[in-house]
Amino acid sequence: MKNNLSQKHILLPAIIIALGLTGLVIHKRNMAFERSEELNRQRSLTNFQKSNKNKSCYDRKYNSSNSVTDLHLHSQPFGGRSLRYTELMTYLKEAKVPFALLYGIGQTLPHTSSCSYYLNCLGTKASPTIKNDFENAANLHEFPQTEVHIGLSMTFPDLANPSNIVDNIMLLDQEFPGLFMWMGEVNVMKQALLGNAHEPATTNSIAEWKPFMEILRDRRIPLALHSDLGNNADPEKFIYLMDKVLELYPNNKIIWMHMGLSKELTTYSASEHIKLMSRYLNKHPNLYLDLSWRVIADNYFNTPNKRSMYAKFISNYPTRFLAGTDFVASSNKTIDVYQEEANVTGSIFADISDKAFRQVALGQNYFDLAPGLADKFQAPEICER
Repeated sequence: MKNNLSQKHILLPAIIIALGLTGLVIHKRNMAFERSEELNRQRSLTNFQKSNKNKSCYDRKYNSSNSVTDLHLHSQPFGGRSLRYTELMTYLKEAKVPFALLYGIGQTLPHTSSCSYYLNCLGTKASPTIKNDFENAANLHEFPQTEVHIGLSMTFPDLANPSNIVDNIMLLDQEFPGLFMWMGEVNVMKQALLGNAHEPATTNSIAEWKPFMEILRDRRIPLALHSDLGNNADPEKFIYLMDKVLELYPNNKIIWMHMGLSKELTTYSASEHIKLMSRYLNKHPNLYLDLSWRVIADNYFNTPNKRSMYAKFISNYPTRFLAGTDFVASSNKTIDVYQEEANVTGSIFADISDKAFRQVALGQNYFDLAPGLADKFQAPEICER
């Protein structure tokens, strides 16, 4: 009997402790689940709706530093088959990117080509086309989204031969009234495409943009331009082209894609590049810079010193930058590829100021720039730290 009593005295506290530990584990799991749900909610489309009076602040300490916007997303490849639209939307949801701006491709390969990437088919002509814009608009209609807001951009213009641009804007107006809120990415000078018969714009052709630039200005539609600064041999070789654009069209909203950088310009001094871009931002109040493409991150955010310099640059001009991946949705791209692109292109945002983070990574610059979006969406405030 004494042994039984003794065993009970030992077992009872052990059971109580075990139950307590189990309860503690369950409690911790519940807390972890609740935190995860709250962090997900902070990146949800609902949390950015202006009509939502119960927005959560954005917790930079625990939540992702990646942008909630992908404002440089090519939903169509240069050639070959694209990802299914619904699959691409799944990528955005899984990566917790509730805002995307869909581009086609400025120059596409012939439908008879077996290549999905132009550099694999040097000598094959890549030509501007409107077919991607039609396909993007048709997909938007056919597959409406509730968790992701999709914006559409016109990517058909041939900036070296602009005579039909107004007619094609009117054609899109007729077929898809009110859907296109952006123009670009369109090429002024893209050195990488010269091997595919790309015809760069000239100062003369830029002067002929006036009719369509007036339409964009009247509608407050931004224009996203790929215009290479230069190359490693001559870093500012082509800067005169952007100079002409900014001189002739100072009242148009212009986004300089990739901050003028490219695969051909990977050794430019970071300090000189930042000084140059700062001068342009100071001189041209309607100029914005695009931070997309891992070529930038891999070559200019790739050391602690350069990374710090660019984080400070972005923080000094918080209202002048836009975030995106430059992902090209060919059929062989997986969610892992998209997530890696989002991680790489978004890594710089961990180091920028709270104000810049809200404007750039949380999309307020996009809402302010795109026609009509500021009436619907607003970035949440940053949680106090």
